[in-house]
Amino acid sequence: MAEVPAEVIRQLYATPPDRFVAARDAAVAQARRSGDPRTAREIGKLRRPTVAAWLVNLLAIRRPELVADLTQLAESLRAAQRDLRGGTLRELSAQRRAVVGALVAEVRRLAAAEPAAPPAGKLPLGEVEATLNAALSDAEVAEQVRAGRLLRASHYAGFGEVPRPQLRLVTGGEEAPVVPDRAAERADARRARDERAARAERTGRRRTATRELTRARADLDRAEKELATADEAERDGAVTLDRIETELAELERRRAVAEQELSRSRLARRGAERAVTAARRRAGEVEAVLEALDAEEEDADTGDHAAD
Repeated sequence: MAEVPAEVIRQLYATPPDRFVAARDAAVAQARRSGDPRTAREIGKLRRPTVAAWLVNLLAIRRPELVADLTQLAESLRAAQRDLRGGTLRELSAQRRAVVGALVAEVRRLAAAEPAAPPAGKLPLGEVEATLNAALSDAEVAEQVRAGRLLRASHYAGFGEVPRPQLRLVTGGEEAPVVPDRAAERADARRARDERAARAERTGRRRTATRELTRARADLDRAEKELATADEAERDGAVTLDRIETELAELERRRAVAEQELSRSRLARRGAERAVTAARRRAGEVEAVLEALDAEEEDADTGDHAAD
């Protein structure tokens, strides 16, 4: 028989129940595409857990070290019950209440981190607590919890593999049975639950604050780097602007000099134009005089020839 890969099992049993069937069908299809029809059939046989069972599976998959602590405590409890060690059993029973309460608080936290989980007010935490208590008393249930493959919540009638010993109080040679104060026990249990819930809440707030502090420090480091880069860019821009302004001032000075030289050149050109005009006029007048003289000389030569 083909075995379903452990990673596939973990993924499926960490999936919220309302999405389990779709995830299982996708895993079956993937196994068939990989050419493994036997594994596909075995995956198809996996059954959807209840919400309470899913929460316990989620705890075993996400926090296996806590479930390992629960298993170790269960072994100690069973050993104390078998040996009828009343003092040790009372101490371990108190420890059991604290451990189960802490695990239930951790289940609540894990569920809050799952987007598809039911609202906090609708989580079957009572069934989760009953299953964890059953795991402390029943080795088979403990193994199912450790494996993270529960299909439904478990309950255990009574506590322990053997009956609790009847403890007696010795008073001056006569033994009298100790009558437990149920009201005091219930009050103690309520106080213990309240204290566990308060500790779990403080732990959650501390973890949240630690994560926020880490993010804030990362944001601060990034912002400081960006500020340093911006400062350097600003300094470089100021140097560039100073250089450009210096060059611009030099260009303005050269422009003013060029404009002055252009003005002088224009004045010189106008003066030269006037001089050329006057010279042309004078040359014209002289040419006219010369032409008149030439005409007079021609007339005089003509008169001389006529007299001869």
